[in-house]
Amino acid sequence: MNAQQSRAQVTAARRVVVKVGSSSLTTAGGGIDPVQVTALVDALVSARRRGVEVVLVSSGAIAAGLSPLGLSRRPSGLAAQQAAASVGQGLLIHRYTSELDRHGVVAGQVLLTVDDVTRRSHYRNAYQTFAKLLELGVLPIVNENDTVATSEIRFGDNDRLAALVAHLVHADLLVLLSDVDGLYDGPPSTPGAALLPEVHSLDDLAHVKVGGAGSAGVGTGGMQTKLEAARIATGAGIPVVLTAAARVAEALDGSEVGTLFHATGRRRPTRLLWLAHATEPMGTLVLDAGAVAAVTQRRASLLAAGVTGVEGDFHAGDPVDIAGADGVPVARGLVNFDAAELPDLLGRSSGELKRELGAAYEREVVHRDDLVLL
Repeated sequence: MNAQQSRAQVTAARRVVVKVGSSSLTTAGGGIDPVQVTALVDALVSARRRGVEVVLVSSGAIAAGLSPLGLSRRPSGLAAQQAAASVGQGLLIHRYTSELDRHGVVAGQVLLTVDDVTRRSHYRNAYQTFAKLLELGVLPIVNENDTVATSEIRFGDNDRLAALVAHLVHADLLVLLSDVDGLYDGPPSTPGAALLPEVHSLDDLAHVKVGGAGSAGVGTGGMQTKLEAARIATGAGIPVVLTAAARVAEALDGSEVGTLFHATGRRRPTRLLWLAHATEPMGTLVLDAGAVAAVTQRRASLLAAGVTGVEGDFHAGDPVDIAGADGVPVARGLVNFDAAELPDLLGRSSGELKRELGAAYEREVVHRDDLVLL
């Protein structure tokens, strides 16, 4: 497949999620940069005129709130971040609304928390809301609900949020906008570093050295989080274009800019995507070899008989890693028992547990529907 054929999947996309980061929207002092917002909106509207449905995932609420609060950098404390988000979110959506109004396009604000893509009723309602907004010709503008999200229920960064939203809305393409023009095989400032125009598998990137946190002291992301977002999206069947915010118009019209990540998998339940990519395990269950084979090869539920050890302090419903005897996680799942209950259950059959402890203890430690292989 040549480059032109590769980019045909971009121009063929009828529903696109575009993610833009704080550093691409704000000035060094933390205020919203009207020139950058105008250029972004013009590019999105141009794509809409070609018949593309667009969903925008926009960072910038916390960054936009820094200057009005007299802060020079993103605060480290959660309460201060939430205060900045409370001030900045209104400023950010007002700017988008004003810019879109020039084109006769209505903006719709959608603030999400992890619950909205994991709890079945919330997820279904979120999808229906997006579908209706797009049906009505609205351009949805998505951000994490920073004002109320706690550290335990955060997506972690908006790159990951964008990948999950792309899956949620059944997008054909995810465009990640950065302050660099694509993925390089080393730090872009290093002499000889080369842009990678296409990535067919993220396994091909073992030799690539990427940076960490975002720039300008206003963002939380970096190239590492964008690669993680690309892994989530491509693994769910959604190709990804990574490029500079200044080149968004070219990216959306299929020009050979940035890096194109080809899809590697197919759609899967969104809550399993969340479980694999948007949770931090609260503990670990160690399995014997037979249980590892049952979970990974036969996709069976995890029973107490196959668990040999319990690590961590967790409660029923928490995410936990599921590891072999070597301690390497092979899966992640939502556990059905508290950590304090499990030691008395280990190595015992479901029938034995039912006879001695009652029917409530006959259930799986982790049901296969709440389990994802890593």
